[in-house]
Amino acid sequence: MFGKRYAASMINRSAENDQDRRRFLRAAGMTGLGVVGAGALGGLTAGTASAAALRHAAPVAREQEAAEVSDGAVLNFALNLEYLEAEFYLHAVTGKGLPDSMATGTGNQGGVTGGRAVRFETKATRQFAREIAGDEQAHVAFLRSALGAAAVSRPQIDLQASFTAAAQAAGIVKKGHSFDAFACEENFLLAAYLFEDVGVTAYKGAAPLITNKTYLEAAAGILAVEAYHAGTVRSALYQRGGGLLGSGLLGSDLREASVKLSDARDSLDGPADDDQGVVDAHGNANIVPADANGVAYSRSPGQVLNIVYLTPKAATSGGFFPKGVNGEVNASAANG
Repeated sequence: MFGKRYAASMINRSAENDQDRRRFLRAAGMTGLGVVGAGALGGLTAGTASAAALRHAAPVAREQEAAEVSDGAVLNFALNLEYLEAEFYLHAVTGKGLPDSMATGTGNQGGVTGGRAVRFETKATRQFAREIAGDEQAHVAFLRSALGAAAVSRPQIDLQASFTAAAQAAGIVKKGHSFDAFACEENFLLAAYLFEDVGVTAYKGAAPLITNKTYLEAAAGILAVEAYHAGTVRSALYQRGGGLLGSGLLGSDLREASVKLSDARDSLDGPADDDQGVVDAHGNANIVPADANGVAYSRSPGQVLNIVYLTPKAATSGGFFPKGVNGEVNASAANG
């Protein structure tokens, strides 16, 4: 799907980020080749992108390099999130997650706790879920291909206790009661809503951190797909309002539950009240969470990790990632 020429172009079409060029080469254990990793090299030779291109780069001090967030670090941060989404959707649709060949990489590889096939009641939701699962798996494949040997492995993922903790914090299940995201179609949609809005804001927030235009174009494409997913899920929740509840849910309907989950996300990622449910304060449809200018809002990587770690504090693990994410961008923000 992503051949040698494309992989090479991800690095070579832009000389904007020499730091990433060096990092990818070191991770691949190579010198003099401007390509991503051993898997993408194939028959490419040093003539494809010779070491001469690297010699033009000014040396970067070690302390400066450590202080910068490279494009590779941003893409690996995104890869962690794509692992989470892919595992959730694949389990819901197929009853199993990513193949082992798509879970390897740098850092500590972990397994997945929880997750099973959902007994979808409607053909539309089953087809939506299947399409989204395919997209998320493709995102994982794409980022792993682009990063090559520098790609992080899938960290440990919790699809069981983490959903219960999030649902209890939001007040959509009673304290002491569990929330099974895979128990029914309605629970699945709420769990998908929890992820999708975060994915959109994560990619938008990460965009200014990316200096390589080729990477930025790719990230924009993934952002667009995540926004399509989010709009689909939000629409499905809105259409199911008016008393349709999932297994073990509190409240009057799924629209109200979405507002509660939105408030819970807002309580984790800082003082700003940006997050929005699928209805506004007057009960009107709010399928697109945008500001007064019709612009989607952003989350910093630290704020995204606040939500997936389920904490407003500075942390390097928790929630959906019990042992943290892999890569350089791994700490949540200190918001309380």
